[in-house]
Amino acid sequence: MPQLTFKTALITGASAGLGAEFARQLAAAGTGLVLVARRLDRLETLARELRSKHGIEVEAVPADLATGEGLAAVESHIAASPTIDLLVNNAGFGGKGGFARGEASDHMTMVHVHVGAVVRLTKAALPGMLARGHGAVINVASVAAFSPFSGAIYSGTKAFQVMFSENLQAELKDKGVFVQALCPGMTHTEFHEVAGIDKAIVPKPFWMTAKEVVRISLRRIGRGTLCVPGWKNKTVAFLMRCPATAAGVRAIGRASLVRKKAGEN
Repeated sequence: MPQLTFKTALITGASAGLGAEFARQLAAAGTGLVLVARRLDRLETLARELRSKHGIEVEAVPADLATGEGLAAVESHIAASPTIDLLVNNAGFGGKGGFARGEASDHMTMVHVHVGAVVRLTKAALPGMLARGHGAVINVASVAAFSPFSGAIYSGTKAFQVMFSENLQAELKDKGVFVQALCPGMTHTEFHEVAGIDKAIVPKPFWMTAKEVVRISLRRIGRGTLCVPGWKNKTVAFLMRCPATAAGVRAIGRASLVRKKAGEN
């Protein structure tokens, strides 16, 4: 199956990291872009770069997806943009502090962004895709979806994204619309610095670049819902889910040093 091409992609969390890399690789393929994030200055800088380099249409839409107003603004933009045939739900962040010590408001903000925004924007984008019989949704989850030591809310919301994607793909079978749950492992972006996570906890060979992750994701659309990029990440995900090894992984995850370095998200 050849790699799918798209007319217009809407990418959330597009101002940095995987979101910006999705924008660059899609722009290079001639895909028009709608870039969504809170930081308008970064969006406009990226938009200018991609317009100049690739001659494509790029719109910058500032929105905070943790708020009802921000979500409504993006939903309205989707409704007014009939050519959107790829949605990349990439917006997200890591937490600081465990569930018991953290603030309920912080936990709910994560739920709004990782769960509420994914559900609402997917619901908004699907009618047009189904009408055309062509489209795709990429939900950027994480190997943390399978992890016993990545934090109750972070891992819980990422696990939701995986199960939401798998069940939605079953519902959309033979409709021409594909759903992918992208589950990267440790990736070189600013994510870990912002979340206060010690990157030294993971050996260097286990890290991937954003370019590698996005390239694999785009190539794998339509070739299975779950996309875990790289054989090392596949191995880690397997060990965390396999009954024979899961108990050992959970024991390691309960170690105070590991939880401290992981940031107890």
